[in-house]
Amino acid sequence: MSTTPTTPRTSPEGGDKMATGDFAGDNRSAATLRDSVGDYVGRLRGGDMGSLPAILGLVVLLVVFGLASDEFFSLLNMANLAVQAGPICLLAMGLVFVLLLGEIDLSAGVAGGVAATVAAQFIVDRGLPWYVAVLAAIAVGALIGLIIGELVSRLGIPSFVVTLAFFLGLQGVILYMIGEGGSVRVADPVIRGLTIENVPVAAGWVAAVLLTLAFAAGSLLRQRRQVANNLQHDPMSVVLIKISVVAVVILGLTAMLNINRSLNPVFPIAGIPYVIPVVVVLLILWTFVLNRTAFGRHLYAVGGNAEAARRAGINVLRMRVYAFVICSSMAAISGIVQSSYTGKVSTASGGGNVLLYAVGAAVIGGTSLFGGKGRALDAVLGGIVIATIANGLGLLNQASFINYLVTGGVLLLAASVDAISRRRRSAAGI
Repeated sequence: MSTTPTTPRTSPEGGDKMATGDFAGDNRSAATLRDSVGDYVGRLRGGDMGSLPAILGLVVLLVVFGLASDEFFSLLNMANLAVQAGPICLLAMGLVFVLLLGEIDLSAGVAGGVAATVAAQFIVDRGLPWYVAVLAAIAVGALIGLIIGELVSRLGIPSFVVTLAFFLGLQGVILYMIGEGGSVRVADPVIRGLTIENVPVAAGWVAAVLLTLAFAAGSLLRQRRQVANNLQHDPMSVVLIKISVVAVVILGLTAMLNINRSLNPVFPIAGIPYVIPVVVVLLILWTFVLNRTAFGRHLYAVGGNAEAARRAGINVLRMRVYAFVICSSMAAISGIVQSSYTGKVSTASGGGNVLLYAVGAAVIGGTSLFGGKGRALDAVLGGIVIATIANGLGLLNQASFINYLVTGGVLLLAASVDAISRRRRSAAGI
């Protein structure tokens, strides 16, 4: 397409409207903090819950587990919790793109397992450098997504059927590559270090400060540009509150993780686990893609109303293919990080509850199963919630069935909130 078409109005969290922030009004700019709060309350009443349920749920989980276990808020466990959440967040971020279109990818978990197996075998069997193996793994993930996307978009086969077939078939591929009951050890120091090594303390502080300053500068410049162009914008008080919250979160987590958390005074452990910068970089990348590019606007438009998007000149088939390619590519990265955490790949890699946890993370974070509504940040918030449940119940030595029951209950609650919110938004004409 030589020109960028005018896209139809998308969901409250889609397109350009996402860039204005959670407190932005629908048709006007709030003049004061009080007006912004009023607008936000109005949106909540209209069914636009956003990530609020995930945030409130996370707060409740932190309080409950913090009171129930003395070890939960220990520095060592907080670092371990961040590492546990990493693969879930990465896979959920990829699934957000598919869910935005109202589709599903049941094969994402095992696609990540296949990609991780390719990376491990390239390093162990062929002696290739880690970066070549990682690029090959991502390419395998992208190829899987390309095939799925073509089958869904060109042939019109429901994504549930196609990805279910790939879910079964890719498990056979892993079994063929590794052998029944076998495994491949992940010993490369760079890949293994993603989850067992930490960023140097000084480098962590520099990165945290730069990230905070970049967010502050970007927020202020965006607000100034919106005011100058007479566009919808937040009042300066809201912008400063957002900057303050982000600064507290980033600098607070950095300070906590940079404290020595080793139980052995002879071997100090301090610094941010490398998996966290990986998640942050990809979060920034996909947030920019969804919020600031024509691709992101088109994706929201197709998810909101595919027929209207097609009439507006958007290539709906191509958008579906791209979404599945991104999803499977992110699955490959998630699979590599998971193999770093476990130290191996096996015939079970990517199977079990990996996909269910990732889908649950995206939905719990605020991504709609009906399409057109969601953010990359939703995946991270939901991933932290899922990891917190598993981590907290593990510390309490609860039986495995409790973990499944609690996680399933939280997911069902999140899906119910999504359905009710969608109904209220429709009734309100949002």
